[in-house]
Amino acid sequence: MEGDPESKKAYIRVNDTGLGMSPETVATLFQPFMQADVSLDHSAGGLGLGLALVKDFVELHGGGVSAKSAGIGQGAQFEIQLPLKENIAPAAASAPGKAVLAPRKVLIIEDNLDVASMLQMVLELKGHEVAVAHDGPSGIAMARGFKPHIVLCDIGLPGMDGYEVAQSLRSDPELKALFLVALSGYAMPADLEKSLNAGFERHIAKPIKLELLEELIEQAPLKHRSGL
Repeated sequence: MEGDPESKKAYIRVNDTGLGMSPETVATLFQPFMQADVSLDHSAGGLGLGLALVKDFVELHGGGVSAKSAGIGQGAQFEIQLPLKENIAPAAASAPGKAVLAPRKVLIIEDNLDVASMLQMVLELKGHEVAVAHDGPSGIAMARGFKPHIVLCDIGLPGMDGYEVAQSLRSDPELKALFLVALSGYAMPADLEKSLNAGFERHIAKPIKLELLEELIEQAPLKHRSGL
């Protein structure tokens, strides 16, 4: 890590001597659903959302992220650029005239620990109170005690999927009025329809854009609706 007073930025660089990347992969690396060759024996599955989330999180802090590689078999370098503290403008000055978003209680039900942690950090930085559950039954139990204003629920949960969680919440007299938002790596019309039928009010594709996340939370009623 190093700081550059002239550019007023801090640079964090990580180098590895691994597989490296082709120019085509580097060019699209931070796009949602981007993956390198998944046929490699050591390659893990997934939706290819991790680096897209990293990009969004770094940009939240006014920075940027980039990657480069000399080619397959020649390793790679990742770089994060962040503004030095003295260069960060006050949040209020960056959006004159915009009302400050009132804090909400947000329940995240997400089995991917990295995604859950990143969402939690982003929301807590915005001043919201956040609780996290990593499976459906735990999320339902947590909702009863935490009484969130909004629930962000992953669809691809183990055992009890997000559709079942929504149906369970809607069938509970104490929880049926919660503002439910489905999170999924898939957002085809059929996926949206299935979420709405299960009881979700919105269906959002991962990775969530920060502006959209703020809009969703702002839509959640501050006072618990009838039924809670």
